Amino acid sequence: MKKSPVITVVAIGIGAALFFVLGRFVAVPSPVPNTTISLQYGLLAFMAALFGPLAGLLIGLIGHALIDFSAGWGIWWSWVVASAGFGCLMGFVARKIKLADGVFEKKDILFFNLFQILGHIVAWGVIAPVLDILIYAEPANKVFVQGLAAGASNIVTTAIVGTLLCVAYASAKPKKGSLKEEK
Repeated sequence: MKKSPVITVVAIGIGAALFFVLGRFVAVPSPVPNTTISLQYGLLAFMAALFGPLAGLLIGLIGHALIDFSAGWGIWWSWVVASAGFGCLMGFVARKIKLADGVFEKKDILFFNLFQILGHIVAWGVIAPVLDILIYAEPANKVFVQGLAAGASNIVTTAIVGTLLCVAYASAKPKKGSLKEEK
């Protein structure tokens, strides 16, 4: 289903704002320094699956940049880019599932979760640590441990929050042909 550019822009704004609120005020500290257990990636995966790769990329980019900016330590671009990359990758899910049409069946749940696992592995196992090393000259052992911890917790929270959001959306959306004309 083709989305209007206006709807996509509004979705990006709302998605980035919700990503920011969840990431800034609902994040749970993890045992690994400078990492949190984050619920916003479930929301990001849902919004990206619904609105596509560009929306996912911009929601992750803007939302994560706002979290870092508001926290006072400056914007940590390596992790911002990883969030944007995850959002973009999850946006490609929209091409394989019909969430916008209210369809999210068992095979879609499996596909969504396999894709989000892959997306988190790429984002937190490759993009964030490699950019930390290249941009900030961080020690490899430190950033790969942080990436592993963030990726593992994000996989779990996305599997729960993202899947629940998709199921709830699909079940609330009227299906094509479900309405009958009264005579």
